[in-house]
Amino acid sequence: MKSAVDYEMLRDAIIDDYGEILARDIILYQDAINLELLNGTLLEIKAASDREYCFLWQAGDHVLRLDTAPLHPELATFPHHLHDAAGTLRADPLTVPGRPLVDNVRPLLAALQHDPLLGYGAAGA
Repeated sequence: MKSAVDYEMLRDAIIDDYGEILARDIILYQDAINLELLNGTLLEIKAASDREYCFLWQAGDHVLRLDTAPLHPELATFPHHLHDAAGTLRADPLTVPGRPLVDNVRPLLAALQHDPLLGYGAAGA
């Protein structure tokens, strides 16, 4: 079954907008995109739709994730949330519910280019 997400279109948009910060070619799978930034950040994008996605990235020894699993209604950005480098659950600082997926990937890539830990560091500051 083909995903509702057009990963080829997403890949092309990433290359058009952020090609200069990519370390190598984007790897396109049936249900995901993997890419590496020049700063060494590894990012996996998986999405079922514009509203259901998971962005998982590794920066050095740290793993962070933004996702939309509807598990944390106490957060102001529910269902969007961030698992930071220390594993602390936080409101999503980047994505906006209802935006097309590509419009949520853009601010993520811009942020990861400058600070892959999004200011939270390993101590969850």
